[in-house]
Amino acid sequence: MILDALSLEVEHGESVAIVGSSGAGKSTLLGLLAGLDSPSDGELTMFGQSLGDLDEDGRAALRAGRVGFVFQNFQLLPTLTAIENVMLPLELSPRQDVTAKSRQWLERVGLGARLDHLPKQLSGGEQQRVAVARAFVAEPDLVFADEPTGNLDEATGARIIDLLFTLNRESGTTLVLVTHDLGLARRCDRALQLDDGRLLPAASEHRSESPTANARGVTS
Repeated sequence: MILDALSLEVEHGESVAIVGSSGAGKSTLLGLLAGLDSPSDGELTMFGQSLGDLDEDGRAALRAGRVGFVFQNFQLLPTLTAIENVMLPLELSPRQDVTAKSRQWLERVGLGARLDHLPKQLSGGEQQRVAVARAFVAEPDLVFADEPTGNLDEATGARIIDLLFTLNRESGTTLVLVTHDLGLARRCDRALQLDDGRLLPAASEHRSESPTANARGVTS
């Protein structure tokens, strides 16, 4: 058992860090909150919708255009260029300006001159900037970031985090961030410690009437 009957609510527009050592269950919790995995017990809701009431396709439909992801290992498709990777969340969008919008986001992250480069032609920091642009291109309500600086050197990681928080603030999204870096966690509105499958109690937590994501009694 990785997680043990924990409860968590994340408010709209809030940035929340989940910290803990390797193996504490941080990525497992993130996967559950995002509806990528299912708990063995408990209830999960996103945007007021119970994830347990939806099958895999239903959960994917709920996330589409409303949820963005930034992963430690970038998760870029190697055969697609930078702009094609950013366009992926918009491929089912009825918008006519998909290419222009993707280009604008790559320019915002400083990669306007690297649109047609494949991931292998980009540095680690550049690949993560592509991933950040991809996470925000659909103007999501919620962004999940799983150790977004884990594969980067300290200086490059600091620039990526500055970028992530800047775009998050400008876009007004909800951010759930998994990290082992306490300094990074302190930049969030709230930091919670995950230890041995349990969230340590916070000193004071305000609860929203309409949380963006909600996990009650979750066990996995």
